[in-house]
Amino acid sequence: MATVSFKGATRVYPGTDTAAVDRLDLDIQDGEFMVLVGPSGSGKSTALRMLAGLEEVNDGSIYIGDRDVTNAPPKERDIAMVFQNYALYPHMSVGENMGFALKMQGIHKEERTRRVLEAAKLLGLEEYLDRKPKALSGGQRQRVAMGRAIVRSPQVFLMDEPLSNLDAKLRVQTRTQIAELQHRLGVTTVYVTHDQVEAMTMGDRVAVLKDGLLQQVDTPLNLYDRPVNKFVAGFIGSPAMNLLDATIVDGGAQVGDYVVPIARDVLAKAGSDKTVTLGVRPEAFQLADEGMPVNVAVIEELGSDAFLYGTAAHTNEQIIARIGTRLHNEKGAVVHLAADPSKLHLFSTSTEERLV
Repeated sequence: MATVSFKGATRVYPGTDTAAVDRLDLDIQDGEFMVLVGPSGSGKSTALRMLAGLEEVNDGSIYIGDRDVTNAPPKERDIAMVFQNYALYPHMSVGENMGFALKMQGIHKEERTRRVLEAAKLLGLEEYLDRKPKALSGGQRQRVAMGRAIVRSPQVFLMDEPLSNLDAKLRVQTRTQIAELQHRLGVTTVYVTHDQVEAMTMGDRVAVLKDGLLQQVDTPLNLYDRPVNKFVAGFIGSPAMNLLDATIVDGGAQVGDYVVPIARDVLAKAGSDKTVTLGVRPEAFQLADEGMPVNVAVIEELGSDAFLYGTAAHTNEQIIARIGTRLHNEKGAVVHLAADPSKLHLFSTSTEERLV
Protein backbone atom coordinates (compact mmCIF):
# COMPACT_ATOMS: atom_id res chain seq x y z
CA MET A 1 0.00 0.00 0.00
CA ALA A 2 1.14 3.56 -0.63
CA THR A 3 0.32 7.23 -0.85
CA VAL A 4 -0.29 8.88 -4.23
CA SER A 5 0.73 12.45 -5.08
CA PHE A 6 0.03 14.60 -8.13
CA LYS A 7 2.47 17.53 -8.11
CA GLY A 8 1.49 20.14 -10.69
CA ALA A 9 0.64 17.28 -13.07
CA THR A 10 -0.44 18.56 -16.49
CA ARG A 11 -1.65 16.84 -19.65
CA VAL A 12 -2.08 18.71 -22.94
CA TYR A 13 -3.28 16.57 -25.84
CA PRO A 14 -1.53 17.16 -29.18
CA GLY A 15 -3.35 19.68 -31.35
CA THR A 16 -5.10 21.40 -28.43
CA ASP A 17 -4.31 24.68 -26.67
CA THR A 18 -5.95 24.00 -23.32
CA ALA A 19 -4.81 21.41 -20.80
CA ALA A 20 -7.07 18.40 -20.21
CA VAL A 21 -5.55 18.30 -16.70
CA ASP A 22 -4.08 21.61 -15.56
CA ARG A 23 -1.44 21.72 -12.78
CA LEU A 24 -3.17 19.13 -10.61
CA ASP A 25 -1.97 19.11 -6.99
CA LEU A 26 -3.55 16.27 -5.03
CA ASP A 27 -2.26 14.13 -2.15
CA ILE A 28 -3.99 10.79 -1.48
CA GLN A 29 -3.30 9.09 1.84
CA ASP A 30 -2.25 5.47 2.35
CA GLY A 31 -5.40 3.32 2.34
CA GLU A 32 -7.69 6.19 1.37
CA PHE A 33 -10.66 5.88 -0.99
CA MET A 34 -10.38 9.00 -3.17
CA VAL A 35 -13.08 9.76 -5.72
CA LEU A 36 -12.47 12.03 -8.72
CA VAL A 37 -15.77 13.49 -9.87
CA GLY A 38 -16.83 16.03 -12.46
CA PRO A 39 -18.86 16.49 -15.63
CA SER A 40 -17.81 15.10 -19.00
CA GLY A 41 -14.55 16.72 -20.12
CA SER A 42 -13.48 17.72 -16.61
CA GLY A 43 -10.22 15.73 -16.80
CA LYS A 44 -11.00 13.08 -14.19
CA SER A 45 -10.38 10.04 -16.44
CA THR A 46 -7.29 11.69 -17.93
CA ALA A 47 -5.88 12.18 -14.42
CA LEU A 48 -6.49 8.50 -13.64
CA ARG A 49 -4.83 7.42 -16.89
CA MET A 50 -1.84 9.65 -16.11
CA LEU A 51 -1.50 7.83 -12.79
CA ALA A 52 -1.79 4.49 -14.58
CA GLY A 53 0.90 5.43 -17.11
CA LEU A 54 -1.55 5.33 -20.02
CA GLU A 55 -1.27 9.08 -20.67
CA GLU A 56 1.87 11.18 -20.93
CA VAL A 57 2.55 13.78 -18.24
CA ASN A 58 3.59 16.97 -20.05
CA ASP A 59 4.56 18.87 -16.91
CA GLY A 60 4.78 18.21 -13.18
CA SER A 61 5.19 14.79 -11.59
CA ILE A 62 3.33 11.85 -10.05
CA TYR A 63 4.50 9.83 -7.06
CA ILE A 64 3.36 6.46 -5.73
CA GLY A 65 4.79 6.26 -2.23
CA ASP A 66 8.22 7.88 -2.44
CA ARG A 67 8.78 6.70 -6.04
CA ASP A 68 8.58 9.18 -8.90
CA VAL A 69 6.59 7.22 -11.51
CA THR A 70 6.04 10.12 -13.92
CA ASN A 71 7.86 8.37 -16.75
CA ALA A 72 7.67 4.77 -15.51
CA PRO A 73 5.84 2.24 -17.76
CA PRO A 74 2.48 0.94 -16.40
CA LYS A 75 3.82 -2.50 -15.49
CA GLU A 76 6.37 -0.95 -13.10
CA ARG A 77 3.86 1.12 -11.15
CA ASP A 78 2.34 -1.71 -9.06
CA ILE A 79 -1.23 -0.65 -9.82
CA ALA A 80 -4.32 -2.61 -10.85
CA MET A 81 -7.06 -1.05 -12.95
CA VAL A 82 -10.77 -1.87 -13.17
CA PHE A 83 -12.33 -0.63 -16.41
CA GLN A 84 -15.84 0.44 -17.35
CA ASN A 85 -16.28 -2.41 -19.84
CA TYR A 86 -14.85 -5.18 -17.56
CA ALA A 87 -12.37 -6.29 -20.33
CA LEU A 88 -12.76 -10.02 -19.56
CA TYR A 89 -11.44 -12.71 -21.91
CA PRO A 90 -14.58 -14.48 -23.23
CA HIS A 91 -12.80 -17.81 -23.92
CA MET A 92 -11.44 -18.10 -20.37
CA SER A 93 -13.29 -19.20 -17.24
CA VAL A 94 -13.84 -16.82 -14.33
CA GLY A 95 -10.91 -18.41 -12.44
CA GLU A 96 -8.63 -18.14 -15.48
CA ASN A 97 -9.59 -14.50 -16.01
CA MET A 98 -8.84 -13.67 -12.38
CA GLY A 99 -5.47 -15.45 -12.41
CA PHE A 100 -4.29 -14.46 -15.90
CA ALA A 101 -2.14 -11.50 -14.82
CA LEU A 102 -0.45 -13.70 -12.19
CA LYS A 103 0.26 -16.33 -14.87
CA MET A 104 1.91 -13.66 -17.03
CA GLN A 105 4.07 -12.70 -14.04
CA GLY A 106 5.27 -16.31 -13.76
CA ILE A 107 3.55 -16.94 -10.41
CA HIS A 108 3.47 -20.67 -9.59
CA LYS A 109 0.14 -22.45 -10.22
CA GLU A 110 -0.47 -23.36 -6.54
CA GLU A 111 0.04 -19.73 -5.50
CA ARG A 112 -2.23 -18.51 -8.31
CA THR A 113 -4.98 -20.92 -7.27
CA ARG A 114 -4.68 -19.84 -3.63
CA ARG A 115 -4.97 -16.13 -4.46
CA VAL A 116 -7.88 -16.64 -6.87
CA LEU A 117 -9.80 -18.69 -4.28
CA GLU A 118 -9.12 -16.05 -1.64
CA ALA A 119 -10.46 -13.27 -3.88
CA ALA A 120 -13.44 -15.41 -4.96
CA LYS A 121 -14.42 -15.88 -1.29
CA LEU A 122 -14.23 -12.13 -0.70
CA LEU A 123 -16.46 -11.46 -3.71
CA GLY A 124 -18.88 -14.38 -3.42
CA LEU A 125 -17.68 -15.88 -6.71
CA GLU A 126 -16.62 -19.35 -5.56
CA GLU A 127 -19.43 -21.19 -7.37
CA TYR A 128 -18.76 -19.32 -10.63
CA LEU A 129 -15.02 -20.01 -11.05
CA ASP A 130 -15.53 -22.57 -13.82
CA ARG A 131 -18.08 -20.54 -15.78
CA LYS A 132 -17.40 -18.35 -18.81
CA PRO A 133 -18.13 -14.58 -18.55
CA LYS A 134 -21.10 -14.85 -20.96
CA ALA A 135 -22.91 -17.00 -18.36
CA LEU A 136 -22.71 -14.21 -15.74
CA SER A 137 -24.82 -11.14 -15.07
CA GLY A 138 -23.38 -7.64 -15.40
CA GLY A 139 -22.86 -7.35 -11.65
CA GLN A 140 -21.08 -10.71 -11.49
CA ARG A 141 -18.79 -9.74 -14.38
CA GLN A 142 -17.93 -6.55 -12.53
CA ARG A 143 -16.99 -8.59 -9.46
CA VAL A 144 -14.74 -10.79 -11.64
CA ALA A 145 -12.99 -7.64 -12.89
CA MET A 146 -12.57 -6.59 -9.25
CA GLY A 147 -11.21 -10.04 -8.39
CA ARG A 148 -8.64 -9.81 -11.17
CA ALA A 149 -7.37 -6.59 -9.60
CA ILE A 150 -7.42 -7.97 -6.04
CA VAL A 151 -5.34 -11.08 -6.75
CA ARG A 152 -2.44 -8.94 -7.88
CA SER A 153 -2.16 -7.33 -4.39
CA PRO A 154 -1.21 -3.94 -5.88
CA GLN A 155 -0.23 -0.82 -4.01
CA VAL A 156 -3.05 1.16 -5.67
CA PHE A 157 -6.43 0.28 -7.18
CA LEU A 158 -7.60 2.48 -10.08
CA MET A 159 -11.28 2.33 -11.06
CA ASP A 160 -12.62 4.12 -14.14
CA GLU A 161 -16.44 4.39 -13.93
CA PRO A 162 -16.76 0.66 -13.12
CA LEU A 163 -20.51 0.78 -12.43
CA SER A 164 -21.73 2.75 -15.44
CA ASN A 165 -22.86 -0.37 -17.35
CA LEU A 166 -25.08 -1.63 -14.51
CA ASP A 167 -28.76 -0.89 -13.98
CA ALA A 168 -29.79 1.52 -11.22
CA LYS A 169 -30.60 -1.05 -8.51
CA LEU A 170 -27.42 -3.05 -9.16
CA ARG A 171 -25.32 0.12 -9.09
CA VAL A 172 -26.51 0.91 -5.56
CA GLN A 173 -25.84 -2.65 -4.40
CA THR A 174 -22.41 -2.90 -6.08
CA ARG A 175 -21.13 0.48 -4.91
CA THR A 176 -21.85 -0.59 -1.33
CA GLN A 177 -19.90 -3.82 -1.91
CA ILE A 178 -16.93 -1.97 -3.45
CA ALA A 179 -16.76 0.54 -0.57
CA GLU A 180 -16.98 -2.25 2.01
CA LEU A 181 -14.35 -4.32 0.19
CA GLN A 182 -11.94 -1.40 -0.09
CA HIS A 183 -12.33 -0.69 3.62
CA ARG A 184 -11.62 -4.34 4.43
CA LEU A 185 -8.57 -4.56 2.15
CA GLY A 186 -7.24 -1.12 3.07
CA VAL A 187 -5.73 -0.57 -0.39
CA THR A 188 -5.31 3.00 -1.62
CA THR A 189 -8.02 3.49 -4.25
CA VAL A 190 -8.61 6.20 -6.85
CA TYR A 191 -12.12 5.99 -8.28
CA VAL A 192 -13.47 8.03 -11.21
CA THR A 193 -17.16 8.74 -11.71
CA HIS A 194 -19.42 11.43 -13.20
CA ASP A 195 -22.14 10.44 -10.72
CA GLN A 196 -21.92 12.70 -7.69
CA VAL A 197 -24.23 10.44 -5.64
CA GLU A 198 -21.70 7.64 -6.17
CA ALA A 199 -18.92 10.01 -5.14
CA MET A 200 -20.71 11.16 -1.99
CA THR A 201 -21.60 7.67 -0.81
CA MET A 202 -18.28 5.93 -1.52
CA GLY A 203 -15.37 8.30 -1.02
CA ASP A 204 -13.39 9.05 2.14
CA ARG A 205 -12.65 12.28 0.29
CA VAL A 206 -13.89 13.62 -3.03
CA ALA A 207 -11.97 15.76 -5.54
CA VAL A 208 -14.21 17.87 -7.80
CA LEU A 209 -12.77 18.81 -11.20
CA LYS A 210 -13.99 21.19 -13.89
CA ASP A 211 -12.24 21.94 -17.20
CA GLY A 212 -9.08 20.21 -15.99
CA LEU A 213 -8.83 22.29 -12.82
CA LEU A 214 -9.25 20.99 -9.27
CA GLN A 215 -12.09 22.96 -7.68
CA GLN A 216 -12.21 21.45 -4.19
CA VAL A 217 -11.11 18.33 -2.35
CA ASP A 218 -12.77 17.46 0.94
CA THR A 219 -14.95 14.95 2.77
CA PRO A 220 -18.39 14.38 1.21
CA LEU A 221 -20.18 16.22 4.04
CA ASN A 222 -17.85 19.23 3.92
CA LEU A 223 -18.35 19.48 0.16
CA TYR A 224 -22.10 19.46 0.73
CA ASP A 225 -22.08 21.89 3.65
CA ARG A 226 -19.36 24.31 2.52
CA PRO A 227 -18.82 24.29 -1.25
CA VAL A 228 -16.03 26.74 -2.12
CA ASN A 229 -17.69 28.10 -5.25
CA LYS A 230 -20.89 28.18 -7.28
CA PHE A 231 -19.86 25.27 -9.50
CA VAL A 232 -19.23 22.85 -6.62
CA ALA A 233 -22.45 24.01 -4.94
CA GLY A 234 -24.50 23.23 -8.04
CA PHE A 235 -22.72 19.97 -8.82
CA ILE A 236 -22.72 18.30 -5.40
CA GLY A 237 -26.11 17.26 -4.06
CA SER A 238 -29.10 15.44 -5.50
CA PRO A 239 -31.41 17.13 -6.27
CA ALA A 240 -29.12 20.06 -6.99
CA MET A 241 -28.87 23.21 -4.91
CA ASN A 242 -31.14 26.08 -5.99
CA LEU A 243 -28.91 28.93 -7.23
CA LEU A 244 -30.90 32.16 -7.38
CA ASP A 245 -29.85 35.59 -8.62
CA ALA A 246 -30.63 38.08 -5.87
CA THR A 247 -30.36 41.86 -5.56
CA ILE A 248 -28.68 43.26 -2.44
CA VAL A 249 -31.17 45.43 -0.50
CA ASP A 250 -31.45 46.74 3.05
CA GLY A 251 -31.78 43.75 5.36
CA GLY A 252 -31.06 41.01 2.88
CA ALA A 253 -31.08 39.70 -0.68
CA GLN A 254 -34.19 40.10 -2.84
CA VAL A 255 -35.52 37.50 -5.28
CA GLY A 256 -38.55 38.92 -7.06
CA ASP A 257 -40.65 40.39 -4.23
CA TYR A 258 -39.22 38.03 -1.62
CA VAL A 259 -36.45 39.35 0.65
CA VAL A 260 -34.26 36.71 2.32
CA PRO A 261 -32.92 38.18 5.60
CA ILE A 262 -29.10 38.31 5.59
CA ALA A 263 -26.85 40.17 8.05
CA ARG A 264 -25.32 43.46 6.84
CA ASP A 265 -21.73 42.33 7.55
CA VAL A 266 -22.25 39.24 5.41
CA LEU A 267 -23.62 41.24 2.49
CA ALA A 268 -20.62 43.60 2.80
CA LYS A 269 -18.40 40.72 1.62
CA ALA A 270 -19.92 41.13 -1.85
CA GLY A 271 -17.82 44.30 -2.24
CA SER A 272 -18.93 46.47 -5.15
CA ASP A 273 -21.33 43.83 -6.54
CA LYS A 274 -24.98 44.88 -6.52
CA THR A 275 -26.16 41.27 -6.72
CA VAL A 276 -25.27 37.92 -5.17
CA THR A 277 -26.02 34.29 -5.97
CA LEU A 278 -28.16 32.79 -3.26
CA GLY A 279 -27.72 29.03 -2.72
CA VAL A 280 -30.59 27.14 -1.09
CA ARG A 281 -30.58 23.35 -0.69
CA PRO A 282 -34.00 21.76 -1.38
CA GLU A 283 -34.32 20.77 2.30
CA ALA A 284 -33.67 24.39 3.40
CA PHE A 285 -36.98 25.53 1.92
CA GLN A 286 -40.13 25.34 4.04
CA LEU A 287 -43.78 25.82 3.15
CA ALA A 288 -44.90 29.15 4.61
CA ASP A 289 -47.79 31.61 4.63
CA GLU A 290 -45.41 34.30 3.38
CA GLY A 291 -42.35 33.77 1.23
CA MET A 292 -41.36 33.30 -2.38
CA PRO A 293 -44.38 32.42 -4.53
CA VAL A 294 -43.71 29.31 -6.62
CA ASN A 295 -45.81 27.89 -9.45
CA VAL A 296 -46.00 24.13 -8.91
CA ALA A 297 -45.04 22.01 -11.92
CA VAL A 298 -44.65 18.53 -10.39
CA ILE A 299 -44.88 16.95 -6.94
CA GLU A 300 -42.62 13.89 -6.76
CA GLU A 301 -43.92 11.69 -3.94
CA LEU A 302 -41.31 9.52 -2.21
CA GLY A 303 -43.51 8.18 0.58
CA SER A 304 -41.84 9.65 3.66
CA ASP A 305 -41.51 13.07 2.01
CA ALA A 306 -41.76 14.67 -1.41
CA PHE A 307 -39.94 16.96 -3.84
CA LEU A 308 -41.69 19.98 -5.25
CA TYR A 309 -40.56 21.18 -8.68
CA GLY A 310 -41.71 24.57 -9.92
CA THR A 311 -40.77 28.08 -11.04
CA ALA A 312 -40.46 31.26 -9.02
CA ALA A 313 -43.51 33.38 -9.87
CA HIS A 314 -41.62 36.65 -10.41
CA THR A 315 -38.34 35.44 -11.94
CA ASN A 316 -39.24 32.13 -13.68
CA GLU A 317 -36.17 30.51 -12.08
CA GLN A 318 -36.39 26.75 -11.52
CA ILE A 319 -37.04 25.79 -7.89
CA ILE A 320 -36.71 22.41 -6.16
CA ALA A 321 -37.89 22.04 -2.55
CA ARG A 322 -37.96 19.02 -0.30
CA ILE A 323 -41.20 19.10 1.66
CA GLY A 324 -41.79 16.74 4.57
CA THR A 325 -45.50 16.46 3.98
CA ARG A 326 -47.85 15.07 1.39
CA LEU A 327 -48.97 18.02 -0.68
CA HIS A 328 -51.95 17.40 -2.92
CA ASN A 329 -51.64 20.42 -5.18
CA GLU A 330 -52.44 20.27 -8.83
CA LYS A 331 -50.07 21.49 -11.52
CA GLY A 332 -50.23 25.29 -11.71
CA ALA A 333 -51.06 25.82 -8.03
CA VAL A 334 -49.08 28.51 -6.21
CA VAL A 335 -47.33 27.82 -2.89
CA HIS A 336 -45.07 30.04 -0.81
CA LEU A 337 -41.59 28.89 0.20
CA ALA A 338 -39.35 30.48 2.82
CA ALA A 339 -35.62 29.76 3.07
CA ASP A 340 -34.09 28.89 6.44
CA PRO A 341 -31.59 31.77 7.01
CA SER A 342 -29.23 29.46 8.96
CA LYS A 343 -28.83 27.14 5.97
CA LEU A 344 -28.13 29.66 3.22
CA HIS A 345 -25.08 29.74 0.94
CA LEU A 346 -23.93 33.01 -0.60
CA PHE A 347 -21.68 33.33 -3.66
CA SER A 348 -20.09 36.33 -5.35
CA THR A 349 -21.66 37.26 -8.67
CA SER A 350 -18.33 38.42 -10.12
CA THR A 351 -15.97 35.67 -8.90
CA GLU A 352 -18.48 32.86 -8.12
CA GLU A 353 -16.46 32.19 -4.93
CA ARG A 354 -18.17 31.49 -1.61
CA LEU A 355 -18.94 34.51 0.56
CA VAL A 356 -20.52 32.60 3.45
